Amino acid sequence: MVIFDATFLLLLFDPKAKTPVDNARERLNGVIKTLETQKTKIGIPTPALSELLIGAGGALQEYMNTITNSKHFKILPFDEKAAIEVALMGREKPKKSKVDKGILTKAKLKFDRQILATAMAEGVKIIYSDDKPLAKLAKRYDINVIGISELAIPPEARQIPLPLETPNPKK
Repeated sequence: MVIFDATFLLLLFDPKAKTPVDNARERLNGVIKTLETQKTKIGIPTPALSELLIGAGGALQEYMNTITNSKHFKILPFDEKAAIEVALMGREKPKKSKVDKGILTKAKLKFDRQILATAMAEGVKIIYSDDKPLAKLAKRYDINVIGISELAIPPEARQIPLPLETPNPKK
């Protein structure tokens, strides 16, 4: 199993989602195809799910139907094991953090820790995310975070369509 956080889920579900990465949708579709071929489930931690659903607007029920009816997704609850993992993270005395400098909110850090703790509780070693603070935190716990720009562009997406014209026999 791998985990998708809200940055990947938003790109997956919202066709209007913007990203600075070229061919982001094609890259995402490529990794999804690979995961399906390998029969690897995509875990969705409940904190990431709530982040996705906050911005879903009228599509909330559609998103939930897609997730719950798909054999490729598994909603991962923030449970007792994950709560213990967050508590253990909170015991560590990190260096002066971005939270202390006002760059990262405490609420954002809590969500990141909950997503990471869910991964740890489930034994997941790969999180797909473009969240740099989450990636930095995950690295401390030997969990690999892969961003959209790190995904390969599938060969079929690299093809340039040729505008072939059929000759007009009436000329």
